[in-house]
Amino acid sequence: MGKLTLPFVGMIMAEFAQVGLIIFSKKVMAQGMTNFVFIFYSNAIASILLLPTSFLIHRFQRPPITFSTLSGFFLLALLGYLAQVFGYAGIYYGSATLSTSMLNLVPAFTFLLAVLFRMEQLNWKKFSSLAKLLGTIVSIAGAFIVTLYKGPALLMGVSSANLSQQPLFSEDSNWILAGVLLAADCIMASAYIIVQAYILKKYPAELIVVFFYCFFVAIQSAVTCLVVERDISAWSLEPKLRLLAVLYSGVFGSAFQVGIITWCLHQTGPVFVSMFKPLGIVISVVLGFLFLGDAFYLGSLIGATVIVVGFYSVLWGKAKDIEDFGVRSLESKGKQTPLLEENSHEDIH
Repeated sequence: MGKLTLPFVGMIMAEFAQVGLIIFSKKVMAQGMTNFVFIFYSNAIASILLLPTSFLIHRFQRPPITFSTLSGFFLLALLGYLAQVFGYAGIYYGSATLSTSMLNLVPAFTFLLAVLFRMEQLNWKKFSSLAKLLGTIVSIAGAFIVTLYKGPALLMGVSSANLSQQPLFSEDSNWILAGVLLAADCIMASAYIIVQAYILKKYPAELIVVFFYCFFVAIQSAVTCLVVERDISAWSLEPKLRLLAVLYSGVFGSAFQVGIITWCLHQTGPVFVSMFKPLGIVISVVLGFLFLGDAFYLGSLIGATVIVVGFYSVLWGKAKDIEDFGVRSLESKGKQTPLLEENSHEDIH
């Protein structure tokens, strides 16, 4: 356990940072700050922080930056920007719990896109492939439950204390819209992962990739703001909560969180990192109840549980594929062992 202590603590901190970002963004957007301006400020701050750090860390191993590389960075940023636009809009119309629950759809959508672009093989005879496919279907079913079914409130927050009864199915158009927007966020985030994996194969300097991602997102959001936000007051960082939120988003929501997850990924692998995503649901329920006064509905509990079951099914299938690949690699090496031993004996003589 000693080797996993720091990654364990790091991933818990990363999940708290993610939920904290959701809480802060919902607060400031409820006070009138638009998601476009919020995205611009947070990514501008993150890129300023990452500019010296990324090039310093990768000063000895830094591949040349070509036009093709920059084009890849720009596409990656565009997908990430769209994911943030949909995500923050979904947070505005929904709740912290709904947001973190829907984020667990990302592995399922990533699997579907990987199959679509032939980066992942779907073998109907392999149990791991069936587990990933079934997990994807279950996760999407859970998303429908958490979006369309509210049910009774299990915890009543301050802002929902005046709600006496809830219908069996959600009649709140904002809640349903939030679910659709967050699903779009997950699709864009999944496409982002696919493109990022392709880019990192050609350009393995992770922090430089993250820097250019934040830099291009800041530019894209600035252009959007100039077109959409004609009122100069939209850029205001008053009241102070806005300034605090964008500072938190830039430092902890982008630079810190991405850095921690990247380090944990390098230390432990993707399966360990992914296992902590459902923890965000628990954190969001508690923090959303305490700081936003959100209610926690039965539909959210059932839907989140179904999504998490599907989430772990996809992860198990992927982990099984990695394990099988490792076994095949060892068997392949094992077949070459006698030849290697023979060569080593010849060298000794």
